[in-house]
Order: sequence, then C-alpha cells, then structure tokens
Amino acid sequence: MKFDEIQIRVRYGETDQMGVVYHGNYALYLEMGRVEWLRKLGFSYKAMEENGIMLPVVSLSINYKKPARYDDVINVKTQLKNTPSAKIEFEYEITNEKGEILAQAHTTLVFIDTKTKRPIKAPKYILDAIAL
Repeated sequence: MKFDEIQIRVRYGETDQMGVVYHGNYALYLEMGRVEWLRKLGFSYKAMEENGIMLPVVSLSINYKKPARYDDVINVKTQLKNTPSAKIEFEYEITNEKGEILAQAHTTLVFIDTKTKRPIKAPKYILDAIAL
C-alpha cells in the first residue's frame, strides 16, 4: 500500500477566534494520517514500541494553501514517498469537501532502537508489507 486517505471533521477547539484551523493542528492531522496508514498495513506505533522500535519525526514541512474551518470535513491523503531505509518519508495532501487543496506537507521519520536510541534499518515486516 503506497497511500491511504482519512476524513476528519474539524472540531471547534482546533480553530482560532475566526473559525480557522490553527496552523499547529495540521501536524496532528498528518500524524493521524500516518497512524492509519500503518494500521491498514497491519501495524501500530504501540506494537512497534513494544518490539523495541520508536519512530520519531525528524523533519516536517507544511505549505498552507487555503484555510480549513470549523466543521469542515477534510481529507488527509498520506503517501509513502519511497522505500524506507533507516528513515521513512511521507507526503501529504489535505483537501476540503470541494476537493480544493488546503495544505501539502512532507515528513521524515527515523526508525530508532528503543534501547540504544540509535537509528536502525526499517523492519523487514514493514518492507514486506509495502512490497505487496
């Protein structure tokens, strides 16, 4: 699976006084997209951590195009950029119900051994699942 999409309804607490989504909340939307992408492959952050692997974000960039607003239903498309190595990269596109692009983003995460806190190669089970 190279990409996945989720829908999220913007909650009041995610917006400012103008009803516009606060820019920092987009990072949460991206995380929701990544977590669901992994879950649909059959994995979870929780299980990875229980197996000694952490996956911290080391880079995040977002280009905002149009605002998302309170009660909008937004679509977060999460796409694997390339085959993971010690890092895994995702590209995202957030759109509204009209299909207008609200934001485009990119994240880089690194596979880390929980004991040594050192980077490791992507687990074989993830590489195998991606190859299907």
